[in-house]
Amino acid sequence: MNDLAHGWTPFLAAFLASLVEFVEALTIVLAVGTVRGWRPALVGTAAGVLFLTVLVVCFGPALTHVPLTSLQLVVGVLLLLFGMRWLRKAILRSAGVIGLHDEDAIFKKQTRKLEAEGSATPRGLDGIAVATTFKAVVLEGLEVVFIVIATGAVGNRLIPAVVGATAAGILVILLGIMIHRPLTRVPENTLKFAVGVLLSAFGAFWLGEGAGFSWPGEDLSIIGLAVGFLVIAMIGIALARRAATPVEATLAPSGESQ
Repeated sequence: MNDLAHGWTPFLAAFLASLVEFVEALTIVLAVGTVRGWRPALVGTAAGVLFLTVLVVCFGPALTHVPLTSLQLVVGVLLLLFGMRWLRKAILRSAGVIGLHDEDAIFKKQTRKLEAEGSATPRGLDGIAVATTFKAVVLEGLEVVFIVIATGAVGNRLIPAVVGATAAGILVILLGIMIHRPLTRVPENTLKFAVGVLLSAFGAFWLGEGAGFSWPGEDLSIIGLAVGFLVIAMIGIALARRAATPVEATLAPSGESQ
């Protein structure tokens, strides 16, 4: 039972986090392909994926040689900070304090930027297109690599994490091929909310393990930690909404007087 929970949790965390990052990368790839041509866009994408794959292959197994306690402490702290950053933004977006992520707006902005660069090179590969898609894939993918390695290596469950990230990548690629448009209907903030909860739970779990704390239920306690972070996040949304209301109320009369 513990092995099942331990295998599914890194799979789910890697899948959801990768889904968000791949959707953001897909938006830029689609913009490049539409404006500058699909061949250089796909070449840059493939180069970025190859670079990230090499990172996982090289650094993932290397972490197994690091003392387990030290690895748990370091990864626990990093995952907790990483997850809380995602969770904080998701809370603020859910409360209406900051705007939701708009992939369609990003697609249009990127398209205008690429059009301003001039026409594509008639012969050979378009360097701007290749560089743009490579950079997008690598920048978005680095977070995926970190999550895959961190959630999988400590518990010796790198394979489920890799499978989760791969499944997300395949899903996004297939959807991108079918619709050729940004995935604006993907509930990105909800996904980021879930990823923030999962990564925070993983971080707290590994931090406790590294500090020598014996969690009740062992690996199953990750589920309890996730529920705890979810409850805290829901309270945070309510508090953020309440804090934002007085500001809106004070701004309304001044706007009317003008």
